[in-house]
This record gives sequence, structure tokens and C-alpha cells, in this order.
Amino acid sequence: MNNKKWGLWILTMFVVGNMVGGGVFMLPTNLAQVSSPWGATLAWIATGLGVFMIALVFGNLSIRKLELKAGPQSYAQAMFSSPNAGRVAGYSMAWGYWAANWAATASVIISFAGYLTTFFPIMQSKKLLWSAGSFQLEVGKLITFLVCTVMLWGIQWILTRSFDGAGKINLTATVAKVLGFTLFVVLTIFAFDQSNLGNAKHFVDSTGKAVSLGGQINGAAISALWAFIGIESAVMLSNRAKSQGDVKKATLLGLLISMLIYIAITLLTMGALSQDELRESQKPLVDALGQVIGSGGTYIMAILALISLFGSTVGWIVVSSEVPYQAAKTGLFPAFFAKTNGKGSPRNSLTLTNLMTQIFLFSTISHTVNRAYNFVIVVATLAYLIPYLVSAVYQLKLVITGETYGLAQGARRTDGVITVLALVYSIWVIKTGTADMRTFLLGIGLFVVGLLLYPFIMRNPQPINKEAESRL
Repeated sequence: MNNKKWGLWILTMFVVGNMVGGGVFMLPTNLAQVSSPWGATLAWIATGLGVFMIALVFGNLSIRKLELKAGPQSYAQAMFSSPNAGRVAGYSMAWGYWAANWAATASVIISFAGYLTTFFPIMQSKKLLWSAGSFQLEVGKLITFLVCTVMLWGIQWILTRSFDGAGKINLTATVAKVLGFTLFVVLTIFAFDQSNLGNAKHFVDSTGKAVSLGGQINGAAISALWAFIGIESAVMLSNRAKSQGDVKKATLLGLLISMLIYIAITLLTMGALSQDELRESQKPLVDALGQVIGSGGTYIMAILALISLFGSTVGWIVVSSEVPYQAAKTGLFPAFFAKTNGKGSPRNSLTLTNLMTQIFLFSTISHTVNRAYNFVIVVATLAYLIPYLVSAVYQLKLVITGETYGLAQGARRTDGVITVLALVYSIWVIKTGTADMRTFLLGIGLFVVGLLLYPFIMRNPQPINKEAESRL
């Protein structure tokens, strides 16, 4: 079995690649539907500070608890002294994070399809193929669904043959991504029109309803947080890291790089296109660049976007399949998920992960790319917040008990402040999610389903040692 370890830059590129995936390519459109550019900017500031606190929590735990290498699921398990309670808690976190990844991966693939329309306009065709009641199947939606499906299972085929090679794929794609964004920033400066930014006090949403500045910030909070989902990628891959120090550095470095990219890209896009144009765009970065150099240059940007999104999809599938794989090795998931092939790929975990992702891809049949994307990111973001919240609670437990701190009381106080701020931010974003009760319940419901299934799928949980794993 191939067990190559990943260093600082590979881990950093996983963080950047997963964070700056579908988010940056569709986020300007998503934000334009709920806030003015000024409201979005304030949401960016609040979100950036909140996520920075969460990143510090993850980074600190990766150093203080070297033995816990499976992220939130291992933190949840370690929080309880009772083995049974810890097992249920760890299982629920593993399940919830895994389920959130189904939607996250689907969103990146949907973004890929959106940018592919640059070359294949037929994917936007409204020609009716079949209808039943209020449901209408259009040519464009069917083609989009088929493209998404082929991409998902094509990556499955690649990873079953070289799982470790995913690091190189992600690194290459992320480098292309950064180069493309640099080109975008330089060129779209010339298309920036301050009048497109509008007036924050007079923002009207797509339904014609006036929204206050505070309402805009709340509305943009979940969308803005979605841009930072993936901050935990290095932590989730700790078992494949050369050192835990690299995990912390990759988390913070990845956040810094991603933050700079997001601020530049979203504000320039909002300045290059009007609010109405942004709300309807399926490829906002391409449309913004088109304002400067026309269709020729937009093809270059679209190609870079497709390369980037492909790499990001690979990264998300790797992280997604790693969750049940590592959980199975510690007895939190059935041993079935710990099975690997001769290449070291967790084939069962990969297959079931992609089967569940496929379910979310069916949203492209009933919705436009924009609506499908918006639906899955809200569901996923709310589901991610629970593991984030639990990780912060575990860090708070260490601070209160003094475990791992010894005589370092200054560090203990500093970590306490950071942890409280991370908790406050997580609770605030969860609260904003209640504005859309349907998607809120669906996001939280992913955890409930997992708990209901626990007695059936975890009848005889047993940790998997290395010898047993090799025989699976």
C-alpha cells in the first residue's frame, strides 16, 4: 500500500483549493441576491474574523492533541469520559461532516457545469423534453445533470487508481487558479464602476423588498461563510501529514491566501457588473472579464475556472471519503468503510460518498444552476457549523480544565478568548440560518438522520488496527 505523507505546501493547497472552489466562482452572484456590495463587504469582515478564530481553534487543537488526527469527530469523542457517549458523539460528528460534504462536493461540480456553458451554450437550452404537473425537464438541465454525473464518477475512477496522486492534481489546479485570479484582478480593475456598488441603505432584493443594512449582513452571513468552508481540510487530512506543525501552518496560511483572493475577486466582480446582471449570471467571473476584453479573454478565464473547479472537486472528494475511512479505523463507523485497494484508495468510502453526492446533483434537473447551487450551499454550510461548534467547545474544555497547558497560563487565557469568539460567531451564523426554515431543518436534519441510523449501522463497533485493515 502506498502511504506517502503530504508536506506543508500540499496541505496548504488542499486548504486553498477546497476553500476557493465553487465559492469564489459563484459567490458574487449569490451575494448579489441578498445584499448590496457594501452589505457584503461588512459580512466579509465579520466572517473573516469569525473564521480566523475557528482556524486558530483547529490549529491549536492539531498541536495540543497530536493523537487526535480525525478532526471534529475525534474531538467530539474525546470530550466525554464515557466510552459509549464518546462513541456516539464522535459518530454523529463524522456522519454530519460526511453528509455536509455530499452537498459541498455537489456545489463545486455544479459550478463546473455553470462555467462549461461558456463553451457549450446548449447547456442553457430551455427546450422542453418532458413535463409532469409543475415539473418540466429541459434540454439544458438534462445535459447539465449528465455532465455533473460523468465528472463525479470520472474522478472516482482516477482516485481508485492513485489516491495519493490527488495531492499533485490539487496542487497543479490551485497554481492555475492563483494565476487566473491574478489575471482577473489586473484586468477587471479597468471595468470597475463605483456606481454598480449602489447605496447600502437602499438595497432591494429580487422580490422587490427593501432590506436594511443589518438584514443584508445577516442574509450574506451564510453565503460568506460558505466561501471559507474547507478551512478544516488540513486538519481532516492530519493522518496523511508529515507533521502536525504543518497542519497548523497550512490552516492559517491557506486562510490568509484565500481571504486575499476572495476580497479582491468579489468586490471587483460586483463593481464590473450591475446587481441585476449578477443575480442572473451563471458564470459571474467570465461575465465580468468580458466587460474588459470581450469574448476572447473570457474563454481563457473559463478554462482556468474549469481547471480550478476540477482540482477543487478532487480535493473535496478526497476529504469527504477520508471522513468515514478514518472514522471506521477508530470504530466510529462500520469496518466496511476502512477497506482499501492495492493502491491505498479507500474504495468503499469513495463509492458510497459519491453515491450520496449524486443525490444532490439531481437538484440540477429541477433548478437552474444558480438555484441548485444556492440550495446545496445553504444546506452544507449549516451542517458544517455543528462540527465547527463542537471543536470550539472541546477547545473550551481544555482551557477550563487546563489540560495540555501546564504552567502556561498566558496561553490558556489567550486561547480562552479565541475560543469564546469562535463560539459566538458559530452561534450567530446558525441563528441567521433560521431565516429559511426549510433549508435550516434540512441542514440540521442531516445530523438527526445519522443519529436515528446509529443503532442499526453501529451494532458492534470495533477499532481497526493496521493488520486488520490490510486484510479488509
